[in-house]
Amino acid sequence: MNLNNLLPYKKQTLKSFFSFEFTTANVAMFLLSIALVTAMFYGIGVYLIEGHHAYGVTRQHAWGLLIAMYVFFVVSSTGLCIMSSIGHVFNIEAFKIIGKRAIVGAIIMILVGFSVIAFEIGHPVRMVIYNILTPGLTSAIWWMGTLYGMYLFFIILEFFFLNNNNHKYSTIFGLAGLVVGLAAHSNLGAVFGFLVARPFTNGPFFPLYFILSAMVTGSYLLFLMYGWRYKMKFPPEVETFLYTLAKVLGLLLAVLIFFEIWRMLTAIYGNMPERADVAMHTLSSANFLVGEVLLGMLIPFAIIIYSKGKAIKTLVYASITGMVGIFWMRYDLVHDTQLAHMMPLKIKEYAQTTPFVEYTPTLVEWMISLGALGLAVMMYYAADKFFDLDHKVEELH
Repeated sequence: MNLNNLLPYKKQTLKSFFSFEFTTANVAMFLLSIALVTAMFYGIGVYLIEGHHAYGVTRQHAWGLLIAMYVFFVVSSTGLCIMSSIGHVFNIEAFKIIGKRAIVGAIIMILVGFSVIAFEIGHPVRMVIYNILTPGLTSAIWWMGTLYGMYLFFIILEFFFLNNNNHKYSTIFGLAGLVVGLAAHSNLGAVFGFLVARPFTNGPFFPLYFILSAMVTGSYLLFLMYGWRYKMKFPPEVETFLYTLAKVLGLLLAVLIFFEIWRMLTAIYGNMPERADVAMHTLSSANFLVGEVLLGMLIPFAIIIYSKGKAIKTLVYASITGMVGIFWMRYDLVHDTQLAHMMPLKIKEYAQTTPFVEYTPTLVEWMISLGALGLAVMMYYAADKFFDLDHKVEELH
């Protein structure tokens, strides 16, 4: 392995690195990203001054929008990692072209996820220190942090070897990243599944559901990444890949819809307190019906079924609605988990007058969360300029 090839630049000069194609879409995306990142830094500044008082969270509703955004980003990272592994780990021909682009996306998403949760947990540096010095082996959250740290390490090495066309070691570290990523992500689902005091999420459903929804998320992101990269004018091998991806996405969405139906039916059946009532509240909310179901699942699924997976350009646009739906999946998961009151019996009357613990994110939370999206776009743009992420046809055979 030649260490001089650590950074095989797509373009060799700083002038070309900072080159910018002045199209309407590029300029709009650039200005939007700058505005979002500026808002993020302002929100962080307010948080550093005011602490958690800048957020809308309370002792009754301790997890808020930033936790939902953290889950959104790490789900996206794991999904891209899984989809990438189909090609260069499991040697499925059509998926070989996405290796470097998908893994770079996975690295960016996990880094942005870490940056979001850093401003939620209060003392991120102290957390890292105590995570090492005093490991909590019975804590799902300790395992989540540890496994995601290992996952990031492995996928960075995977990308390093992919960049050097060392397929032996990229496969080894790709497999390691996949295994640890699946463990970390299912463990993240277990953080919710282990909540015995929260019947709505307690049980074995979420560790499996998180893996499935990650693959759906990774598929949406790949449509968006390749649609943007080729401006809807796809080379034959990319078009073949996207056709295959559309069929895979259709199957994943069918299974996800099946999962959601049975999740709600089992939650409602038996009218169990703090489970059935929360499920009925979720089923009547616009976040769930419009966000999760319509935008996140039904629109992309209907396009795939109607076109038999051939409406690739339409699916690129539908992936935008899909990602909006994925966000609401994460938000509803965090919010609805905490809907039921956790209070002594002596104030039970209060719970009867206000049956659910509602929560509204503050402007500061929105600034940090949406700013993280802008940060992810800027990091991806820089990576696309800095590295050669495009496939080469001769490398596919």
